[in-house]
Amino acid sequence: MYRRRTALFTAAEFLAWWAGLAVLWLVLISTVDFLELAVGAGVAGLAALAAVAARRAVTGR
Repeated sequence: MYRRRTALFTAAEFLAWWAGLAVLWLVLISTVDFLELAVGAGVAGLAALAAVAARRAVTGR
């Protein structure tokens, strides 16, 4: 039960980071086309993964 809740929390944290960073990317670009959306989604995913990993490294959880 504890592992499942931890996994759900981590997934929710990742999605929150991803959504925030993807919106920031969309605000900062001038043209919105498919390639820009794909690159933004990928980069936001990598940055969200780094943010979750950094929090886990600092808190030890």
